[in-house]
Amino acid sequence: MTTPPVDTIINGECIEAMRQLPDACVDLVFADPPYNLQLGGDLTRPDQSAVDGVTDAWDQFESFAAYDAFCRDWLAEARRVLKPNGALWVIGSYHNIFRLGAAVQDLGFWIQNDVIWVKSNPMPNFRGTRFANAHETLIWAGRSQKSRLTFNYHSLKAGNDDIQLRSDWTFPLCTGGERLKTDGRKTHPTQKPEALLHRVLAATSKPGDVILDPFFGTGTTGAVAKKMGRHYIGIERDQAYVKAATERLAAITAGDADLSTPLPSPRKLPRVGFGQLVESGLISPGTTLYCPKRKLRARVKADGSVSAATFSGSIHKVGAELQNAPSCNGWTFWHYEQAGKLAPIDSLRSLVRQQMN
Repeated sequence: MTTPPVDTIINGECIEAMRQLPDACVDLVFADPPYNLQLGGDLTRPDQSAVDGVTDAWDQFESFAAYDAFCRDWLAEARRVLKPNGALWVIGSYHNIFRLGAAVQDLGFWIQNDVIWVKSNPMPNFRGTRFANAHETLIWAGRSQKSRLTFNYHSLKAGNDDIQLRSDWTFPLCTGGERLKTDGRKTHPTQKPEALLHRVLAATSKPGDVILDPFFGTGTTGAVAKKMGRHYIGIERDQAYVKAATERLAAITAGDADLSTPLPSPRKLPRVGFGQLVESGLISPGTTLYCPKRKLRARVKADGSVSAATFSGSIHKVGAELQNAPSCNGWTFWHYEQAGKLAPIDSLRSLVRQQMN
């Protein structure tokens, strides 16, 4: 195979299916592997009703050694199919996340963060023998220490009221209309909420990226990827889950990639000097610039510097001098008058950047 089968679900065992994929063909891997819960006996609520837990054969391994070998095999294939700057997300509970973390590091991945998914509606511990399990852990890792990962920091901050996003995320369990059901029962016991995948993809991928999920289940990763203008490859061995995921994805309209494009980092934008605004005629020599409250002012000079009182210099240095401050971002401090209202000169810089594209 020379090209990856994007926007498809492969029905088969994850390790064998990944071996059929070409090297370095995906941008991101999101994996929700078996947790190897090691449950002993049935679990009931205080009213003696049965808890619909994970009792499927795919979550059962004969020993920790067998589970470790399985994890290292699929993780090795995941690393092979990742592009050099690709990344891995893997989620688990206390049953398996520490074993996965060791395997991730042993295989050469480079951990960027662990993220705690705090469940706002966790299942109680009905037996009263331990704390209620109210969180799961996600590991975010680059393919290697040298990988330059996608991280849409500015988009995340803008969407969080201009506050840096933390590594503890609170979302409810997948319930209500989002939970897929078959004959009145959960189609999949561990279906993840779309909100969780939305944040993962919004944070660490770009429109057009290929997202691989080797444990596709009912297709949450594919559903979110499709809505956000990404491509997906799903691998799932259970035919019933494949059927549910196929129907789910068919009902989704692909999202507009433009609406999912992250905010660019200011460091990656073309550099524009204030003088270029003067050169392009967007602002004229002699124009008066004002601080937001009109208390301070400066005049634009033909060479792109500004003058105020007894000193001249860049928009940044003059702004700092007038405020008796060590520094100043002149682009956001200085405003020009337009139709009787003040507008930041940074809006003119945006026009110059548009002309450069």
